[in-house]
Amino acid sequence: MSLVDATGLLGGNSDDFRDPAESPQGAPTKTTPLSDEERAANEQLVAEWNDKLEGASAEEIMEWVAEHVPGKVAVTMSMQDTVLAELAEGRLAEDRAELVFLDTGYHFAETLETRDKVQQRYNLPLENITPVLNREEQDKVYGPRLYSRDNTACCRMRKVEPLARMLNPFNAWITGVRRVDNALRANTPVLDVDRTGRLKINPIVAWSDEDVEAYINDHDLIINPLTKQGYPSIGCETCTLPVAPGQDPRSGRWAGSNKTECGLHT
Repeated sequence: MSLVDATGLLGGNSDDFRDPAESPQGAPTKTTPLSDEERAANEQLVAEWNDKLEGASAEEIMEWVAEHVPGKVAVTMSMQDTVLAELAEGRLAEDRAELVFLDTGYHFAETLETRDKVQQRYNLPLENITPVLNREEQDKVYGPRLYSRDNTACCRMRKVEPLARMLNPFNAWITGVRRVDNALRANTPVLDVDRTGRLKINPIVAWSDEDVEAYINDHDLIINPLTKQGYPSIGCETCTLPVAPGQDPRSGRWAGSNKTECGLHT
């Protein structure tokens, strides 16, 4: 029987949906913590280098990663643009770094097309991460439109837990978090150690929107076409609306709710 056989999971009653607080069966939901020694080594890197890298360029930060960070490195990609892929290409070795995309099953077609173009343009391997349940299976187990009833649970199962499983082989991960994104990210450091002991690296944390635009134009980067259609921040199609000029760029995410983060960076 499939891990996602709804009848088996729900005791045969299709109306008795699983509590969204309970994750799907059959796969880990958390990242295995690094050893105490590995965590200590990453904490030492943060203590020694965080202040020094504060004024460094994104290119210099990537070069620092190549020189100082041991083990495998995940470069997380939202497919809103390809800034991180461009920064990583040629600076991080292909046998040590991977581009990572969380394919939630609810993305815009334009986002998936951007992913496919990234795979064609860059030499770094791209790993497409998927949840345990596909859309139809999630509807059977948890009920239709979970994203509209409990968006936190939906994000947990389709983004947070898949990322947690993916990170197990990696010692570090690189994000596109920027301080200007929202108030919760305003004090984000260049380097941090996450709760599992892994090094979290934010090379464009100090960039403004203008910095991003200039880098895209200077390097003729692939961008998600939705960014030119009123979507300055792009998530799942079911939970993302266009934003009017002058509005908070992330106000189109989970519109109509108090949610501002999917949980990957909190």
